[in-house]
Amino acid sequence: MSRASHDNPSRFSVVPSGAESGAGATGIMRQWRRLAWCTAMLLPVFAAIYYLSFWLRFEGPLGPVEARWFSTTIGWVVLLKLAVFLAFRVYRSWGRFVTFYDLVALVQAATVSMLLTVLVDRFFLSTPSIPRSVYLLDWGTTIVMIGGVQAASRIVRERNWTSLLSGTTKVPALIVGVNDAGESLLRSIQRNGRLRYDVVGFIDRDARRIGTCIGGVPVVGAIDRICQLAERYGVRELLIAGDELTGRQMRTLLEQTRQHAVHVKILPSLEQLISGRIAVRPRDVSINDLLRREPVRLDLENIRQWIDNRTLLVTGSAGSIGAEICRQLLHFSPKRLVLVDRWETGQFFLQRELTGQTPDVELDVQIADVLDKKRMRQILNVSRADIIFHAAAYKHVPLMEDHPGEAVKNIVLATRQLADLALEHGVESFVLISTDKAVNPTSVMGTCKRVAELYVQSLSESSSCRFVTVRFGNVLDSAGSVVQVFRRQISRGGPVTVTDPRIERYFMTIPEAARLVIQAGAIAAAGEILVLDMGEPVRIVDLAADMIRLSGLEVGRDVEIEFTGLRPGEKLTEELYVRGETHLPTRHPKITVADRTHPDPAAIPLAIEQLLRLAGDRPELVVEQLQRIVPEYVRSHPPRQSEPPMAA
Repeated sequence: MSRASHDNPSRFSVVPSGAESGAGATGIMRQWRRLAWCTAMLLPVFAAIYYLSFWLRFEGPLGPVEARWFSTTIGWVVLLKLAVFLAFRVYRSWGRFVTFYDLVALVQAATVSMLLTVLVDRFFLSTPSIPRSVYLLDWGTTIVMIGGVQAASRIVRERNWTSLLSGTTKVPALIVGVNDAGESLLRSIQRNGRLRYDVVGFIDRDARRIGTCIGGVPVVGAIDRICQLAERYGVRELLIAGDELTGRQMRTLLEQTRQHAVHVKILPSLEQLISGRIAVRPRDVSINDLLRREPVRLDLENIRQWIDNRTLLVTGSAGSIGAEICRQLLHFSPKRLVLVDRWETGQFFLQRELTGQTPDVELDVQIADVLDKKRMRQILNVSRADIIFHAAAYKHVPLMEDHPGEAVKNIVLATRQLADLALEHGVESFVLISTDKAVNPTSVMGTCKRVAELYVQSLSESSSCRFVTVRFGNVLDSAGSVVQVFRRQISRGGPVTVTDPRIERYFMTIPEAARLVIQAGAIAAAGEILVLDMGEPVRIVDLAADMIRLSGLEVGRDVEIEFTGLRPGEKLTEELYVRGETHLPTRHPKITVADRTHPDPAAIPLAIEQLLRLAGDRPELVVEQLQRIVPEYVRSHPPRQSEPPMAA
């Protein structure tokens, strides 16, 4: 295919069969021209360096003897050095991309040429003609002169002469983070004329680095003095390098910089840069930055032993958590991945996303309702799943308060049926995705999740299947989450509605939750409830205010925040451990075990059977049975309406 067809796929052209050989000949000619140019440049330079070495050795003009030594050796010495430098390809190291490794190559070439010169002069010539000190002088002068020219070439090319000559005003900026990401950002700014920044200093968490320099730019202060430093240096932009700040520090920084009219931007992490997903360009602060915590480190070997070459089944695969679990599982080497969900649009787009990512993994997309026991049995008969991740469930607390029977069916009945089918089909591991709302619950949804936890625990006592539960809090920006609600309200001009100024929630990002679910499933023992480290709780009113500011608006002036009161089933603060549970550490620092006596394996199934019989009757009867199964359940609000009886 011709070069033109690569550049413009919409055009077609007929290319002679000799085109490729012609292109190769052009490349060879270009290489020969480069070698000829380098030879013409280096020969006089090496000759001048050699003469300078003699001049320095004899402290001035050469006498007759010294001149004879110089004239009889300059030819072969310069040609020998030229051959060595061409062999080391030092001629390629010019321009803005000269690095430390190019200096190493220069030193190597100079050293090899010096050693060869000594060898020829001392062992192959009848009478040595070069003073020994000239060897070292020529070696050092070569490194200084060639290296100096390379460095000067880089400096000249990195200067944005266009903006200097045109008088374009640059934006004064500080870089937060004395690390690889910060140094990469500085170099990008220096090289790229389109990034109109004038970096006046670095900011770092370690005060001991103050006074040092990175790329000629000083470290001017610590993070706690950012606003004072911005005012002192007239800074209008603050560039955060990589994952330098925690979520709490980021929120504090945004509040402070807003008062000083300083705009904050984020440089992508090195992991994103290396993967090639994004370009080296600062971006605005996103809602995820306000939650930032230490990145999750997985025990990859343990997970691979559990997942590789096995068939995995994920229910609720079209949901936010289920879909992300599927994405994360494909980072390993399962034999087959079965996606089960009744939302056909979500399944359609997830299939399009995942297809082709890992050609060695068979992708099996199923449209099915987990409540359809016959259909789920058919799927398990065909798939022969080794591991099940059960993520399908209702999650909206207020709606489930109005429809407790539906909550029981979708959460309790679905979990019981799927767990029983897992036993029936010899599944090795069953991972139930639970929630912090199951802890000392005040809602129907949370209590149903707690009942599901108790049921899978009751099966673990006498089962060959390893039943485990993973419990965590809210997931940031998942479908239907508070972040999405706030975003729509802000786009309409407000108001942003918050139930109570004191309400707090635990948050984690979708990828972090999915990774930790997989890790927990790999390390949990049968019957254990594993709790993910959710970090510090976040006040919802602070989250709303941050989102308003990130939209370029001001709370109270552009968008109002209104308090509407707690909704049915809601608590002011969520908890991660049931009363009486004590958390124990695991081998992963972000996962703990909720240590509690397992429920009676005979009583729990009977109580659930009665609960399911009541699911179609009046909601009060369902709630009363839930309270018998989960004594710590205290309902915060009565139901607002009754459900119709469940069809037979």
